[in-house]
Amino acid sequence: MPDGQLSTPHPIPRTEDDRLDRLRLVRSRRVGAVTFHRLMAEHDSAQAALAALPGIARAAGVAEYEVCPLGVVQAELKHGRALGARLLVHGDADYPAALADLPDAPPVLWTLGDLAHLHRPSVAMVGARNASSLGLRMARRLGQGLSEAGFAVVSGLARGIDAAAHEAALEGEGRTIAVMAGGIDVIYPPENTALATRIAAMGCRISEHPPGLVPQARHFPLRNRIVAGLGRAVVVVEAAARSGSLITAKAALDYGREVMAVPGHPFDARASGCNMLIRDGALLVRGPADVAEALGTPTLAEPELRLPAQPPLPGPQAPQRPLKDVALLHSMILSRLGPSPLAEDQLVRDLRLSPAELAPELLNLELDGRIARQPGGLLSRID
Repeated sequence: MPDGQLSTPHPIPRTEDDRLDRLRLVRSRRVGAVTFHRLMAEHDSAQAALAALPGIARAAGVAEYEVCPLGVVQAELKHGRALGARLLVHGDADYPAALADLPDAPPVLWTLGDLAHLHRPSVAMVGARNASSLGLRMARRLGQGLSEAGFAVVSGLARGIDAAAHEAALEGEGRTIAVMAGGIDVIYPPENTALATRIAAMGCRISEHPPGLVPQARHFPLRNRIVAGLGRAVVVVEAAARSGSLITAKAALDYGREVMAVPGHPFDARASGCNMLIRDGALLVRGPADVAEALGTPTLAEPELRLPAQPPLPGPQAPQRPLKDVALLHSMILSRLGPSPLAEDQLVRDLRLSPAELAPELLNLELDGRIARQPGGLLSRID
């Protein structure tokens, strides 16, 4: 048996008391996913593991140790049910099979939405938060195409590539799963609140944490392992050489999943991680057909990209977010551009600004030597 695999599957939780005991066990101090599974394997039941836990803690040098009180998990259940969420315990019939055999499988999962998505063939998509325009367009193309091909698109609800993948999957067939870094009801970043609401209505949101938990830095790698575990493959769309996306890719390799990457311009730091993955053997991805073919799905036609509906362009009668801070606007423009040329009208659509608002700032950036114009109305960034 491979090192790190569970020696025996846990018994199916058959009573409400057993489910409460499992929730108390994983919510007790110093009990993470790996420790939970080890305790369950050694003691045969959550009740026995809870009884043994104070003694184990004392042997480890923790003088005073108390397991999670029953009232705490009862309050958690009440909170979750008030949200309309459902709790899945490892061993439940609806618990995702893709996660069940992992050595650090989440002992519990709060879910909000259609659980059927958790049992579809899934592809995880990850990438940069400060994604370029080309990166966002590729994420949308992949998200929509894979959703229409029958895959659930899994990502982490972050800004940038994650959000673009979720949005496009919803525009396709609505098959998408958002893995939350905090509680099922805590949307981070807040700008994705409307997107999270749509995912709960059409797709599925999941979290291993109690409702109401505000995510901290340590929670994001834990989220990333679930993203990697759910997908039959992880597709990295745009990622720097040192990034959370590469941590997700490593987790996917550890779990025996396929790792794929979209190549990028050698001069663009946001593509350096993807190019490294391809150099080291990751499958090069040009579109959804490459992913589907690699996973054994019949080749699909490249879909016509249906971008989400754009809001009205801002103007005197319908102002959008005021962009009085010129430095912020310049940063937004530069974040969308890279060494590869981009059409100016695409930049207008990406930023949701009018050409009249954008043109003077493009000229300023050009005069400052930050961007270059090329024939055909193309723009590129000068680093």
